[in-house]
Amino acid sequence: MTVALMWEARAVDGRGAELLEWARARTGELAAEPLRYELLRAPQDRVLVITWWEVAYGAELPELPELPEPAAELITRAVHRWRFEVAGGSAGGT
Repeated sequence: MTVALMWEARAVDGRGAELLEWARARTGELAAEPLRYELLRAPQDRVLVITWWEVAYGAELPELPELPEPAAELITRAVHRWRFEVAGGSAGGT
């Protein structure tokens, strides 16, 4: 089964680039390598990281490494985390 982990944080105003680089570095330091990952950014200095893993949906650490919380002075609120089971995909292009 493939599981997607989503990690989303909002940086303090003006520190979105710093949070993005922090997330990029932490993704590279995970205890295991995901099948793939994506780093995304959005207005209001938000950063989203999605990692894909070949594990059971209920897998726990250390089998399923997750990004930690950034330093409190870098973010405006606690990190939001979601876990999804991959149910299909698209071939791309429209």
